[in-house]
Amino acid sequence: MLRLKRRGFLIGSGAAVGSAALPRFAIGQADNRPTITLAVQQISTAATLEPLRERSNVAERSLAPIFESLIARDMQSQLEPMPGLAESWTRIDARTVEFSLRKGVKFHNGDEMTADDVAFTFGPERMFGPSGTAGRTLYTTAVGSESIVGKVLPAEVIAVAKRIWPTLERVEAVGKYTVRVVTRVPDIVLEGRMAGPTSEIVSQRAYSQAKTWIEWARRPVSTGPYKVREYQADRMLILDAHDDYWGGRPPIKTIRFMVVPEVASRVNGLLSGEFDFAFDIPPDQIPEIEKNARFEVQGGLIPNHRITAFDKTHPQLADPRVRQAMSHAIDRQAIVDSLWAGRTRIPPGLQWEFYGPMFIEGWTVPEYDPKKAQQLVKAAGYKGDPIPFRVLNNYYTNQVATAQILVEMWRGIGLNVQIAMRENWQQIFERDGNRAVRDWSNSALIPDPIGSMVGQHGPEGQQQQVQEWTNAEMNALCVAYESEIDMAKRKAMFRRMLQIAEREDPALTVLHQTATFTAKRKDIAWKAAPAFQVDFGSRNFQLMRKG
Repeated sequence: MLRLKRRGFLIGSGAAVGSAALPRFAIGQADNRPTITLAVQQISTAATLEPLRERSNVAERSLAPIFESLIARDMQSQLEPMPGLAESWTRIDARTVEFSLRKGVKFHNGDEMTADDVAFTFGPERMFGPSGTAGRTLYTTAVGSESIVGKVLPAEVIAVAKRIWPTLERVEAVGKYTVRVVTRVPDIVLEGRMAGPTSEIVSQRAYSQAKTWIEWARRPVSTGPYKVREYQADRMLILDAHDDYWGGRPPIKTIRFMVVPEVASRVNGLLSGEFDFAFDIPPDQIPEIEKNARFEVQGGLIPNHRITAFDKTHPQLADPRVRQAMSHAIDRQAIVDSLWAGRTRIPPGLQWEFYGPMFIEGWTVPEYDPKKAQQLVKAAGYKGDPIPFRVLNNYYTNQVATAQILVEMWRGIGLNVQIAMRENWQQIFERDGNRAVRDWSNSALIPDPIGSMVGQHGPEGQQQQVQEWTNAEMNALCVAYESEIDMAKRKAMFRRMLQIAEREDPALTVLHQTATFTAKRKDIAWKAAPAFQVDFGSRNFQLMRKG
């Protein structure tokens, strides 16, 4: 909770992003900035704070105050790209973008950020491992294990790097404050990748000085407004203000993330004053919280879709007609109305309107048609054998309730789907012959299908990396799409990808767009971003107290 020294004041520097850092307090001057406590259901999914490993919804929130990229996204608007650690950038050709870095940016260890740090961030030592290893056998290591020695990269790190940067050739320093990013083939969304996940810049010296990869991953050094003081994966993350931050002195002295898995405990802790913010609030709790005039709930739709993913290697799902039937059996509007109080929507498949010219008008999710679903089940020759459905305990808001509704809908068309509760993502992905259906979500942090459809379901996407689905035509389309620059051809390719992955040989089916809600004290002036990330910068935190 907030720890205040006096009353009758307004906390918050009000410095604009991009301004010079404000003068630090003189020695002996009191620091009256508050400490705030955030109640979250989880901090990370793999016991690290390394962005190349923690590509999860919960980690996006935890990592946002620590890390920054060359291109930022405006958290106070609609995530539009804006200058971040780079003041400007220029497209040299179809394969090359040159970035001019801000001067005087300080890492959490006091070092100045230079082009060498940027080049190292995207280099093989941190992202891809030694040439030719492919990262699938040599680097198979249990992330979080204290037995990791040296700088051996976990296989998951290399898999994420290859997923998001499949055509990266090199990042080179061409001056102390100038870098060039070059891809092997034309890449018209290169700037989008630089504003998206895995583009966070890290300190080369801090990484090199860490004795092991896991030591680095639990106390990473970047340039964000807050730096890591203490991290206990299942309990807490404590961040302190980075007072040399280039964007202005942070308005908060310390941010405490506290792991509180149960919704009721998060809400009760907020109302009792134990917490100042409570995240991942289900819609049915919002009216109860706002009955108390001291609190409010913010949030809404974000660029993420909740989906159900299929493992076509399971015997009961090998026939695509069974997966098609599962899609047609879902009354998505009933889920939106009953569990979300109408606060979310059924999107037009795995795409978003901000794709602009790449958005497929008129595309929809498979229609709710139980009769058609029953016919498909019968035609597939399904005999009633169990179909496992792996589910986590409300990692996603309303996850268990959604799973229970889905199972009943599938039962109604003759499918024997059985919920199999799991404790973590490792168990969800375990390939033991009993993996068939699972919960998932898909984010679009790049305004193009390459970041969602290709990035998650293409040949280097996570679904194919874990070997639960593949399609030869889909893979060929993805490879061609990555280097295609003709927009009409790209759009035709994307339409065909949607037909394959959602209709013909379903890899997934979209349930609804994700909405996220945060409850907080009303006397804190703070705006929720339209994303999983949180913004506690100087533009977005003020504490108001009446005298």
